[in-house]
Amino acid sequence: MGYGVIIKKNKMEKNLTDKQNLILETIREMIDGGQGNPTTYKIAKYLQKKGMKDESVKSVSQVIEALEKKDLVKRDVFRKLYLVENENMPAGLEGVFQVPVYGQACAGDALAFAEDNIDGYLQISESLIRPSAKAQLFAVKTLGDSMDKEGIGDGDYVIFEKKDADFDFDGKIVVAIVNGLATIKRYRKLGNGVIGLFPSSTNSFHQPIYIHESDSFMIAGVFKKVLPVKFVSL
Repeated sequence: MGYGVIIKKNKMEKNLTDKQNLILETIREMIDGGQGNPTTYKIAKYLQKKGMKDESVKSVSQVIEALEKKDLVKRDVFRKLYLVENENMPAGLEGVFQVPVYGQACAGDALAFAEDNIDGYLQISESLIRPSAKAQLFAVKTLGDSMDKEGIGDGDYVIFEKKDADFDFDGKIVVAIVNGLATIKRYRKLGNGVIGLFPSSTNSFHQPIYIHESDSFMIAGVFKKVLPVKFVSL
């Protein structure tokens, strides 16, 4: 049976869009062509080399997420994609879930951060983080060294969990949004409505940020885990 027939059948049964069919066919093509199981990044570059210049990593990630929800593809902890229709998927892929990456946050000065600006997704094993929390998880990529004493280095991916405003943040490492800018620091209540966001660094250059509880700020999430950049495949 040719691919044209397979794609038509999938579109009827799974209600795939043309873009989803394109990505699914590209994964098949790359695997059958001996390139192995591709990552999102490799798919985007493969399509760009074929003249599809508008296919970015972000746009491909969004399509792959839709294909995962339709149970047509799965990813392992190294972000490699596997077709569910094949029999060569490694065991345990059902224990992997996605965490959105919301741009970058500075472990030094504050940096622009937008929750609606998803740069991509990390593939996380449920053995690393309890599954019940995964719907509230997100990640940011760190810039700077103001939290290196906590094991958070420049370029690392830090996973946070969203919390309600009434959560007790005192003493926790958080990603705080101050006047629309984001920073990773340790939250401390100092009394009289004053809050300190403290660095934990081997670099004495970094200083605390002091704000008042009436200022324009929010706590986007509480620290859960750091993934060193050397272990993350893009």
